[in-house]
Amino acid sequence: QEAVRHAARYPGLLPLVVIRCADWAGPVREGARQLLREALDADSASALASLILRVGRRDRGAFGVDVLGQILRRASRGQLAALFTDPDRVVRRFAYRLAVEGRLLRPAELARAAARDEDTVVQDLCSTAALTALGDDEEAYEDVLPHLLSARNPRTRSAGVTGLRRAGWSERAEPFLGDRSALVRACARYVIRQRGGDPATWYRERCTVPDDPETAPGAVIGLAECGNRSDAGLLWPLLTHPTAGVRARAVAGLRTLDCVDAKRLQPLLNDPAASVVRETTVALLPWAKELPADWLLERIRSARPRHVRIAAFRLLDARGGVVGLRAAVALLEDPDAKLRTWAGQSVQRWRPSADVRGREAEVGELLDRSRHLFSDHELRRRRWMVGWDR
Repeated sequence: QEAVRHAARYPGLLPLVVIRCADWAGPVREGARQLLREALDADSASALASLILRVGRRDRGAFGVDVLGQILRRASRGQLAALFTDPDRVVRRFAYRLAVEGRLLRPAELARAAARDEDTVVQDLCSTAALTALGDDEEAYEDVLPHLLSARNPRTRSAGVTGLRRAGWSERAEPFLGDRSALVRACARYVIRQRGGDPATWYRERCTVPDDPETAPGAVIGLAECGNRSDAGLLWPLLTHPTAGVRARAVAGLRTLDCVDAKRLQPLLNDPAASVVRETTVALLPWAKELPADWLLERIRSARPRHVRIAAFRLLDARGGVVGLRAAVALLEDPDAKLRTWAGQSVQRWRPSADVRGREAEVGELLDRSRHLFSDHELRRRRWMVGWDR
């Protein structure tokens, strides 16, 4: 309390005063709040904004946030704009909320901020404010929508696509049906349907020619998102498309339509593209026990590409039983550190299943090879569970 009273003579102590504004002791807290109220101005508020907002999350910390808001509402536009590029996203959110509340930014400026900022909260805040500020002024959309539609982040693009309907430009949403983002594709389908269009027809047209290099991955998965199981006939030929993204989305689309055929997808586990193998693995996980064990075990060898080895091990681990344990133990000394870690975790969570009967000796030997993963007591317990030490 005495230190806070003397801190007024030392501006460098203002950050500590901010912290003491949330102090548990009333006299200390009240003295610090009085000092902060008197010492804080627009320039020091910008410098202390990150700390004030962080302390504001504590009990009794709301006072500093209230004072910060009062100061920044009276600040010039330039002083507030300095916070728009602050590295702390919490500060940027606070500053943009004040700017939207005070209508300090034009719709085009808000649209640029939404397209530029990496924080999803700022993206939503600025894009929504930009479209709200436009109202029914169709000409003003020309200055706003291009920024939103060309943004790298999907949340801002989706806001721009939705804004096309309000602007009366629903036909411009068609190219976004094949966007790489599921959110943007969903918004584009909504806009197209509102003007009486059929997105499924658009998707089918673009998936009809299997070897067309212009086929977009977004169009392939988009067909699965709004089509039906009969559309699987258009996706199967795309598994041999020259573009890896199309092959991967074709697999994902078949899984979405619940049309997975394990035997037809199995060869794709050898695909040179990691994205295709990942999608194939996810699609085949429910059918892991139907895949040939020896074929999968051969693909965890170190000579195979890393993404193929990971996929094979995921499927063997999902298969479980003695085969799963055999695969995990084989990778305990693998040169790949991550595979070693995953294999160790697999061994530790392994539990006996019905296929152990008749293979007790093999399982006991596998557990012995992985004894460094268990205490002596746990190892004896597991050997007893499989009937090796009874």
